[in-house]
Parts: sequence; structure tokens; C-alpha cells
Amino acid sequence: MTAPTSSPQSRPQGHRHPQGHPQRWLILGVICLAQLTVLLDNTVLNVAIPSLTREMDAATSDIQWMINAYSLVQSGLLLTAGSAADRYGRKKMLIAGLVLFGLGSLAAALAETTGRLIAARAGMGVGGALLVTTTLAVAMQIFTPEEQPKAIGIWAAVNSLGFAVGPLVGGFMLDHFWWGAIFLVNLPVAALGVVAVVALVPESKDPRGDRPDLPGALLSTIGMSSLVFVIISGPAHGWTAGRVLLSAAVAVTALTLFGWWESRIPHPMLDLQFFRDRRFTGAVAGMVLVAFGMGGALFLLTQHLQFVLGYGPLEAGLRTAPLALTVVALNFTGISARWLAKLGGPVSILIGMTAMSAGLVAIATTASGGYAGTLAGLLLIGAGTALASPAMAHAIMSAIPPAKAGVGAGINGTLAEFGTGLGVAVLGAVLSARFAAGSLPEALVAAGSAEERDRVVDSFAAGLESSQLVGAVAVLLGGLVAAVLLRRAARKDAEVPAA
Repeated sequence: MTAPTSSPQSRPQGHRHPQGHPQRWLILGVICLAQLTVLLDNTVLNVAIPSLTREMDAATSDIQWMINAYSLVQSGLLLTAGSAADRYGRKKMLIAGLVLFGLGSLAAALAETTGRLIAARAGMGVGGALLVTTTLAVAMQIFTPEEQPKAIGIWAAVNSLGFAVGPLVGGFMLDHFWWGAIFLVNLPVAALGVVAVVALVPESKDPRGDRPDLPGALLSTIGMSSLVFVIISGPAHGWTAGRVLLSAAVAVTALTLFGWWESRIPHPMLDLQFFRDRRFTGAVAGMVLVAFGMGGALFLLTQHLQFVLGYGPLEAGLRTAPLALTVVALNFTGISARWLAKLGGPVSILIGMTAMSAGLVAIATTASGGYAGTLAGLLLIGAGTALASPAMAHAIMSAIPPAKAGVGAGINGTLAEFGTGLGVAVLGAVLSARFAAGSLPEALVAAGSAEERDRVVDSFAAGLESSQLVGAVAVLLGGLVAAVLLRRAARKDAEVPAA
């Protein structure tokens, strides 16, 4: 295990049960249901794009903002939401998140214009940020250090479940109901979640009650939102476009000022001293690199399945599902938690990320031969993710004092968002460098003969292969860095009692 179970910082606060909260598994089910609702909503909306375009006469830019308004607001507020949960109470913020998400869903379902739907999605993003941070923070509070890896594994598996089930739920709802039903389905879940949280979840917060860090909250929100906007806009508008460069300048300035401010005040939202802990820095480096490699590679995989192998969007979604289902199976059965307990954090992360890297190599080198090699790669990635991701999340959370669990969850979410977005941008740029034609659909239309079309597809496939291999190297490097730093941290922890 990555965290010493005897240290005061590893001991959860916020309840009086040394064996964990008596209803902890039921509470975990409730918070995972809330988490699943947030995740489903993102993937469900992608399936609804044709219906929205047709029924609301929405332009492409409107559709992009319907999807991006949510992720921009959520990404920007993750650290602030986590800090608010620590200060004002995680139970209160969990209820607030469910209420905001429910009201935003109702407003989205009843929206008659694209502008109202975009505004409703932004409101849902506020609720989503509160839910993502408080669910993980509450899980850390109610479980003993021995049970935390299994609980985090289940929490992480729910993320994968949302990725896999979203297209199926969306397709079913749109076949039987109008597009607004994809938002209305959130209401009973949010209402049930509020009742269950009020009845079951214990309140916990930072006992010191640090004063609010409003400048830090503002700077982190502006910086992260601008950074995510750059990552979203770059591939669509070009990396040298005015809006992209301006957003990048705002992101760099705001995040630099955020770091300067946090290092100077007595009660910072993000204590930069955390980065002196090798366990924390190792897990942070690993998390960014794995999200970079995986996020970018899976983004390219969906293009490969659709453009090269010729599957439709829903078919492509179904063919990536084995990855998520493998994660769900290994985490829900507790197999990955048992392996983590047996191997320890550093070895689990190294083995898991090596398997993920091997999966990406398998996809890159066999993709042109059909789906069989891709399936093998997805299963390898799923097994590696099930082992490595909970171990890294646990390393981050256990390196942070329990009083700052909300901020820890915010850091975890922010790193995943940042790494994924960066991976999409960089691996997309690698693809563009290899595939000079730009857009594959346009290149195919311009091709004059079947032989020329085959050459275009082969060139695109070669670019995808290069990009996937870059992703594989990033994931493997992340595993090595995280494992080495975590092993050194564990050795240092063991030397202190001996001394």
C-alpha cells in the first residue's frame, strides 16, 4: 500500500467509527449513483447531436458549446469546489451539487433555444464539479485506510461504466422519447440522491475552518477554464488562431499568478508544500502522463474505428466498451484491490501502466488488420487501468491531510482533465504532422480514384499508428516515474520509525 496506515494523516476524520462508518458500503453506492449520473450525461449528449441539430436548428458552433459549456465550467471549478467542500462541509456541498445538477437538467430538458440549453449545461457543470470532488472526499472519510483502495477502485470503475453505458442509454432514450428525456432521466436520480445523502452521509469538514481563499478560487477557475478552452478550440480552429493564443496567454498568466498567490498566503486553497511529498509528486506525474497517453490515444481510436474500419458512431462506441467493462469487472469484484494489497502501490502502478502501454502498442500495430488486435489491446488497457488508476488516486489522496480531502479530489479531477486534454491536443498534432492532408473526409472526397482513396486511408492509418505509439511511450514513462518516486517515498517512511 502507498500510505502508512499508522500515521495521523492517513487516518480518516469526520466520523467516530474506527472500523469505518457502519453503513459505508451503502453510502458508497449512493455517491457512485450520483457520480454515474454526471458521467452518463456527457456521453449521452454526444448521441443526441443529430436530434438537436434537426429539432433546434442548431449550428455546429451551437452543438460544440452545448457539449463544451459543461466541461469548461466543471474543469474550471474542480479545485474551488473541493476547497468549498472542505471548508463548509462535504455533505452540504454534495447535496448542493445534486440540487444544482437536477435543476440544470430540468432547465436543459425544457430549453426552447440553443442559448438556454447552453446556459443550462453550464449550470449543470457547477453541480458536476461539486459532485465529482465531494464523492471521492466522502469515500476517503468513511472507509478505513485498509478499505480505501477497494472503495476508490469501485469509484473509479463507475467512471468507466459511464463511458461504456452512456451511448447505449442515449440510443435507447432517443429511440423511444424526444431529446429532452435524456436530461429528465437525471431528475429522479438526483432526488433519490438528495434523500439518501441527507439520511445516510455523515458531515465532515476541515476542523480548522480556514478562511475562504477568494483570489485563489478566482485565479484557478479562470486559469483552468482558459486552459481547457485552448485544448478544445486548438484542433478545431488551429493552434495559431487569435482566440486560441489569447486563451493560452490568459491561462498561463492566471495559473502563474495562482501559484504565486498560493505560496504567499497563510491559508492557501492549494498548499504548494504538498509537492514536497514524493508520494504526491510521483502520483501527480503518473496521473498526468497516463491521462495524456490514454485520453489522446482513445480519442484517436474512435476516429480509427469510424474512418478507417468504417463503423458508425454507436458501433464504434460499442467496440470500445470492452475496455470499460474490464475495468468494471476487476474493480467491482475486488480483484484489483487484492492485487494492490499484495503488490503495493509502486509495483501495481508499474505493472498496470506497462499493461496499458502494451495495449496501446497492440492497437497501433494491428489496427489495420481489423478489430481482433484492437480488442486484445482494449482488454490489456482495461486490466492495466483497473490496477493502476485506483492506486494512483489513493496515492494522491493519502498524501494529503484528511482535512483537505476535497482539495485532493479536486486535484485528482483537474489532473485527469488536464492530461486528457493535453493528450488529445499533442497526439492530434502528431497525427496532423504525419497526415498532411488535414481532414480525412475532405481528402477522401477530393480523391479521384479508388487507388487514391486507399492511399489516403493508409496515410491516415500510419499517422494514427505514430500517435498511438507516442501515447504508449507517455503511459510507460508515467508508470516508471510514479513507481520510482512512490518507492522512494515508501522507503523514506520506513526509515523514519527505524531512526
